[in-house]
Amino acid sequence: MSSKFLERIIEPLIVNLMQQSKFPGLALSIIKDGKPFYAKGFGARNLKKNIPFDEDTLFGIGSISKSFAALGIMQLVEQGKIDLQSPVKKYIDFKLGDKNNPIKVHHLLSHSTGLPELLGTIVAITRHLGFFENAIPMSSWNDYLLFINGAGTEVIDIPDKRFFYNNDMFTCLGLIIEKVSGMRFEEYISENVLKPLGMNRSTYLREDYDDDNNAMTGYLPDEEGNLKELDPPIDKFVYAPGGLLSSVNELQNYLIALMNEGKQ
Repeated sequence: MSSKFLERIIEPLIVNLMQQSKFPGLALSIIKDGKPFYAKGFGARNLKKNIPFDEDTLFGIGSISKSFAALGIMQLVEQGKIDLQSPVKKYIDFKLGDKNNPIKVHHLLSHSTGLPELLGTIVAITRHLGFFENAIPMSSWNDYLLFINGAGTEVIDIPDKRFFYNNDMFTCLGLIIEKVSGMRFEEYISENVLKPLGMNRSTYLREDYDDDNNAMTGYLPDEEGNLKELDPPIDKFVYAPGGLLSSVNELQNYLIALMNEGKQ
């Protein structure tokens, strides 16, 4: 398969998808035989200025961020600082679960706590989009844990019995990384994952996004279907489950390292 074949077959499909979905811009990367094979941007990263979206454009990667949090946890497991079979309360002030059926670290990773989505991170994100403006914002980890620990009546089943996709449990994993490493979550991931992989522009921080000269502009359709500009929903409670900004060129490094069991 050649890059010319990709250009002829895949690129028209991408353009058609963008037209149907009204995506202003996106980027695609393909790895072949453990090496970068194809990377290209499509559309615009800023519609007003008509600036092209390319393979180096910084954009929010959503829930792919969870894999970075999971990698951080597993690094600390390898160092003997975290035990996946230990109750979460060993590491943070976590009161859900009981003595007979404790919620363990691996339950957070596998969405098997028995607890459905609590909307804590969803509210944190959508407040930036103009929704839930009357919701009381959380300003500290104590606020967040108070919210989590007050959800005992929301538990539907004991751990390991059912799958409930849960962003908030990944926020708890981010807090575990902070408590165990003694570093802020975003600092730990930057120093132990991003920088070693040469992902030097990838970031969780608003100031980095603002200073970057090739960062996407976010958009959301209004009631009439017109796209309006949005600030990125950057919030520390969202970092672990969905807050990383990166580019496909830098994500290539991450994917190759995962495919090679940590080796570049």
